[in-house]
Amino acid sequence: MTNYDHAVATPTVRFGRLQNRGLLLGFSGARVFCFALAVSVATPAVFVGGTLGMAVTGPFWVSLLALVFLPWGGRPAIETLPTAAHFGARRLLGQLSFRTRPAAPRPSGTLALPGDAAALRFHIDDISGAAMVHDPHAGTLTAVALVRHPAYVLLSPDEQSRRVNGWGRVLAGLAAQGTCARVQVLEVALPDSGRGITGWWQEHRRGEAPDWTLREYQELMRTCAPAASTHRTLIALSLDTRKAGRVIRDAGRGVRGAAAVLRQDMRAFEAGLREAELQLTSWLDEGSLAETLRAAFDPAGMLTLEGASVGHRLETAGPVAVEEHWDHLRHDSAYSAVLWITEWPRIDVPPSFLHGLVFQQGVRKTISITATPLTTAQAMRDIRKAKVEYVTDSTQKARIGTIADLSDAQELSDVMDRERALIAGHADLRYTGLIAVTADTKEGLDTALSQIQRAATQCGCETRLLCGQQARAFTAAALPLARRVG
Repeated sequence: MTNYDHAVATPTVRFGRLQNRGLLLGFSGARVFCFALAVSVATPAVFVGGTLGMAVTGPFWVSLLALVFLPWGGRPAIETLPTAAHFGARRLLGQLSFRTRPAAPRPSGTLALPGDAAALRFHIDDISGAAMVHDPHAGTLTAVALVRHPAYVLLSPDEQSRRVNGWGRVLAGLAAQGTCARVQVLEVALPDSGRGITGWWQEHRRGEAPDWTLREYQELMRTCAPAASTHRTLIALSLDTRKAGRVIRDAGRGVRGAAAVLRQDMRAFEAGLREAELQLTSWLDEGSLAETLRAAFDPAGMLTLEGASVGHRLETAGPVAVEEHWDHLRHDSAYSAVLWITEWPRIDVPPSFLHGLVFQQGVRKTISITATPLTTAQAMRDIRKAKVEYVTDSTQKARIGTIADLSDAQELSDVMDRERALIAGHADLRYTGLIAVTADTKEGLDTALSQIQRAATQCGCETRLLCGQQARAFTAAALPLARRVG
C-alpha cells in the first residue's frame, strides 16, 4: 500500500509488509503436513517401541522436522524442495544447457531465446513501426518504449510531487482499461569508461577561464569520470489478449487485431507520459529490440557491433550458449545472477529511495519493476482471504496462549488500508522487483552481488537470491518482455 503525504514539502511513500500467512500459526500447508506426519510417526514409536522405536524411526521424523524448520535458500526447506526437485529433473533431462544450432536456424518470426521464452513470436506493426512480442501461451502482446526523463533528485519538492502524481495517474489509467496484463519498468545501468565526459571537457574547455575552475574541473574528471555509468529506461506495455478478446475480434482478429488494440493503448500511454512530463523517445523497432536482447546476453560481443549495420535481426538476437546453475547463469561473454526484492521500505521514504541502488558505481545491472493490475473482484478476493487468515491465525494463537506479534497487527492494518483505498476507487496493482547483476567473471559477479545487496539494504530493501530458477528469472529481469518469474 502506498501513501503520499502532501502535508510535508517532500512527498513520501510507504510499503506494506510481505504477507506470509499460512494454514496454521503462520505455517504453510506443506509445513503443517510434514510436522503432522513427523508427530504421527514419532508418537506411536514412543508407546510401542520406547527408546528403540524412537531410534529406529528417528531418521525419518527428524528429517521431516528438519524440512519444516531449517532454512534453505532463504525459506523453509520444505518450501524450497519443489524448486529443487524441478531443477534436478531439468538437470537429468539436460535442460540446463542451451546451444544455438547454426545448421538449423530459428523459424521466421520467432525469437532466438532459450527455455520457455523460445515460444515467443514477434510482429512488426506496419503503422507504428514497433516490434511487438507475442506470447501465445500466456496470451499477451508486448511493445517496448524508450523513455527519457530529467534527474528526479535535482527537481524541487513541488515538482517531484507533481511528477509522482502524474506517474500514478498513468498506472491508474492502465489499470482502469482492464486489458493491461503487466507494465514493466527497466532501468539499465552500464559501466562507462568516461571517455565521453572527458572528451567533451577537452573539446569545450576554455583556456582563459580562472585557474581554480580549471583545477576543480580537472579533479572532477579525474575522480568521477572513471566511475561514470550509462543509464537507459525502458517501459514494456503488455496487452492481455484474452481479456481484450471481444475488442480484438472487432479490430480484425488474430495478431493484427491485437496489434490494433495495443496501438490504442500505446497512444493513451503516450498521452499519460506527456502529462507526467516524461519524454517518450520511441517505441523500439526490430533493430533496437534486437540490440537490447543481444546486449543482455553478450555485452562484450555487442561492443564489437556498435555502429555496425549487422546484428539487428530478432531471429539471431538471442544467446549462442547458456548454462544455468543453482545460483547463477553463464551466458555467452558474461555471468549473471538475479535478486528478488522481497521487502520494500516499511517507513516513510521519498520516492527516490532507490537512488543509491540505481547509481551504484561500477556494476552492470538491470532493475526491473513489474506492476500487474488487479481487477476489483480479484483485489477484493485477495483482501477477504487475507483478513480471514489473520482472524483465524489470531484465534488459534489466543487458544494456545501464544503472544500475538506486533507485526501481525501491522500486516492487518496494511490490508485494511488497501481495502479502504480500493473502496475509494483507487486501482490496485501487484508489484514485483527484480535486479539482474552481470559481470565478466564469476568472481566479479560475487563481488557485484555483495555491492548490490549492501546498496539495497541501505535503501531499506531486503533482497534474496532466486535459487533454482535463474534462467527464467533472468528473462523476466533483464529483458523488456513483461514476463513473470513464476
